[in-house]
Amino acid sequence: MVDTDQGTRRGPQQGYNICNSTTEGTSSMCQTSMVNSIDDFCLWAPSKANSTIADTEGEEVAWCTKPGRGTRVIPPTALTGVQFMRTPDYIQIVGFLDQSMINMEKDDYGGELDPHGADLRGNPMGGLMYSNAFASSNGNNESYHQVIEWTNFMGGGAFCLKICDPAGPNAAQFCQHVYDRIGCAYNAPNAAPKGVFETCDGDNADFPGVYTDPSGAVQTYTQPPESLGAISTMPYQPKVPSSSNCVTHSAAELYASAAAAYPSSSASAPSATGAAAGSSGKVNAPTGSRTGGAANAVETGGATNGGSAVHGSIFGISLVGAFVATALLL
Repeated sequence: MVDTDQGTRRGPQQGYNICNSTTEGTSSMCQTSMVNSIDDFCLWAPSKANSTIADTEGEEVAWCTKPGRGTRVIPPTALTGVQFMRTPDYIQIVGFLDQSMINMEKDDYGGELDPHGADLRGNPMGGLMYSNAFASSNGNNESYHQVIEWTNFMGGGAFCLKICDPAGPNAAQFCQHVYDRIGCAYNAPNAAPKGVFETCDGDNADFPGVYTDPSGAVQTYTQPPESLGAISTMPYQPKVPSSSNCVTHSAAELYASAAAAYPSSSASAPSATGAAAGSSGKVNAPTGSRTGGAANAVETGGATNGGSAVHGSIFGISLVGAFVATALLL
């Protein structure tokens, strides 16, 4: 394990980071994640069934789309739509899933996971993330680089995952971790269509929290403390960046190796349907706010961070809150 802190309020790291064939399976406690492509990525989720992100955010384990990582494997029928977006400074994956298949309570609005946290131990504690998808790997699929800045909102039947290029000059700004109450809609603006599996090229979004007001002045949003109650209004609406070169895929082909890991399952992987999303179309995607999860699929999506669920509405976006409340982080 990489988190060796002892005697702290949150206790020790629950899992481990050296993961291989001996650790792989339904009881794996691997906390090393890989994010490479639409058919090869991991999400953070609980190790025990019927758990909430709020209760387990510091303990989540890696659930991956394919075997061979020493982790748990996401059941092939769990994912019902995935958009993989490559931009100049980060990779963003937004999707829809049956979260009960990765040990989350069916109705949990979830929360946000990131490598920081109030005590700087991250959520999950000891969680590591690597990728071979950035230019520094020079196209070598065996050349992995640690991702220092990332964010993953889970819940409400959806998720968003953003990993920022460690060689980029603005990784911390693109992968902000302080806006845990306003979910995917504001941290990972997207137009991901439910039921479609696609890869796209995209432009960078604005830094989370940064927007241009009606007068043309650039402003930075300050998220209010949770003690002030639910966030019911926002001073701006996030802009979904333009995308291009979208290609649709068959889920059955993408996650065939995951299906092999569940030979007893009679369910078939979901099929990709519909055309590739346009560059600016508004479609279903996760949303959220302070104590929720990725949120129910609604236009421009969003997720949340661990905490108790709070429902609201912001510009027609379903706000489900659950983010890493300070009390939960300590």
